[in-house]
Amino acid sequence: MSLNGWLQISLFIACILLLAKPMGDYLTRVFDRRKTFLDPILNPCERLLYRLTRIKPEQEMRWTEYAVAMLTFSAATALLTYVIERTQQWHGHLLNPQHLPGVEPALALNTAISFTTNTNWQSYSPEGTMSYLTQMLGLATHNFWSAAVGIALAVAFIRGIARREANTLGNFWVDLTRATLWVLVPISIAFSIALVSQGVIQNFKPYDTAKLVEQQKVTGTDGKLTTVTTQTIAQGPVASQEAIKMLGTNGGGFFNANSAHPFENPTPLSNFLQMLSIFLIPAGLTIMLGKMVGSPKHGWAVLAAMTILWFVATLTCYWAEAKPNPLIHNADQRASLTQSGGNMEGKEVRFGIANSALFAAVTTDASCGAVNSMHDSFTPLGGMVPMVNILLGEVVFGGVGSGLYGMLVFVIMAVFIAGLMVGRTPEYLGKKIEAYDVQMSMLYLLIFPFIILGFTAVSVLMPNLGLSSLANHGPHGLSEILYAYTSATGNNGSAFAGLNANTHWYNYSLTVAMFFGRFMMIVPMLAIAGNLARKKIVPASAGTFPVTTPLFTLLLTGVIVIVGALTFFPALTLGPILEHLLLHAGHTF
Repeated sequence: MSLNGWLQISLFIACILLLAKPMGDYLTRVFDRRKTFLDPILNPCERLLYRLTRIKPEQEMRWTEYAVAMLTFSAATALLTYVIERTQQWHGHLLNPQHLPGVEPALALNTAISFTTNTNWQSYSPEGTMSYLTQMLGLATHNFWSAAVGIALAVAFIRGIARREANTLGNFWVDLTRATLWVLVPISIAFSIALVSQGVIQNFKPYDTAKLVEQQKVTGTDGKLTTVTTQTIAQGPVASQEAIKMLGTNGGGFFNANSAHPFENPTPLSNFLQMLSIFLIPAGLTIMLGKMVGSPKHGWAVLAAMTILWFVATLTCYWAEAKPNPLIHNADQRASLTQSGGNMEGKEVRFGIANSALFAAVTTDASCGAVNSMHDSFTPLGGMVPMVNILLGEVVFGGVGSGLYGMLVFVIMAVFIAGLMVGRTPEYLGKKIEAYDVQMSMLYLLIFPFIILGFTAVSVLMPNLGLSSLANHGPHGLSEILYAYTSATGNNGSAFAGLNANTHWYNYSLTVAMFFGRFMMIVPMLAIAGNLARKKIVPASAGTFPVTTPLFTLLLTGVIVIVGALTFFPALTLGPILEHLLLHAGHTF
């Protein structure tokens, strides 16, 4: 751990906290339909879209109608992406210069659901599997749509809290349109230009072939040793996809190496900007929450809870990765001017340990899943941090929109517990939290571990299905399987990478995990929002638990940690914690 590393981490969170308020103010204006500087350009586009699709923007929806509209849109776009993948052999030379064949059905379904659910899990090598048209029309568009759906749902939840004696939560199609046109598109355009200035490529060139300086001996899939004399260098429209991949907390890379690839993330500045873009909208949404419910301090209290959990995760990961490997002796592993020190396996030299640990914490605190280093190569405790971040429910900043509505479910549980502690009916911003709200909250919280632990158990107990894909066995192998289902269910998309997930079992089971991890958790959340919107506001009294104080922030943080610890600690004990103890006893896996 170095002063330079801490300065970079401090600069990052300072920028996020400085940008949160202007971003939140802008989001509030957009969804309250107040005037913004983009209105002269975008208002005509919005009106044209409504006219073409026959949408009545003034017609609001009950929570059930909102859910049906969201599910219909998601199903239609998933089907579109599936068809594009299956027919990419006909995309033509310009949009498929490598003449890649159509994607096989199981992988195509997995990918379509992955991008629809904002997971962006990739069981394939993108540059060797997807054509340029598939990358742009099938995958990059979903990066906008799935992020816009998340924002729309968060706005609907906030309206449920803010409104009184109302039956509607807004119009899904309007929220989706405004999230796309006013928020995601303009920021992505500016960000993609910034990335191009740093060296991120943007072209339609066929792949280049370079001659190797030294020949390489490679063992093929048939077990035979072959000599390799050339290297294929992939090209493509990368910057446009990279921008929304980060901003929309999507995470699916144009290249298999993701943001560790120099064409996706070439410089320390591009790396810093990518991390900022991941947290930008989730941080702004907390400020929007405070403004729309009439309690700005509450928004800051929620942001404070997120920041505390982020800092603890970053500190732990940085500490674990900066420590020397206990199995390497008679070698200087200290950080110096000539070496990074610590565990540099799987990390890019241009980023080092501090920015690799920070990126890992940021991408898994949000449901982004982009990586600039390989989590499978982290130390056991360092690799446990990204896993725990997702296991907490992807609420520490979280995905665009989904992080906030997930956090608000925890807020309801926190005020419920506070009410039990003082013997009063719990209240949240003037609304009574009753049995229905708690039941829906518990349903939301229980679906998540049920999917993760259920599929992990089946994969471990069925050697021909789950264990045959492992690169490592023992506790590290368990971590690889647990991380895969955690990432899929949490709609994160990052992986430990030691697991071959491109099999029928993993393609289909991860598809189910991604689908239910997204949509089965959205429905109870919208039910809570609809129920809250119908309630009256009750005046605050001396016994009302305030949700704007440091005490509330600490209670909320404690509830999140305790729920995660009680649910997943046994599995973590058998995985990364046991591996850490065995590593210090001289065993590796």
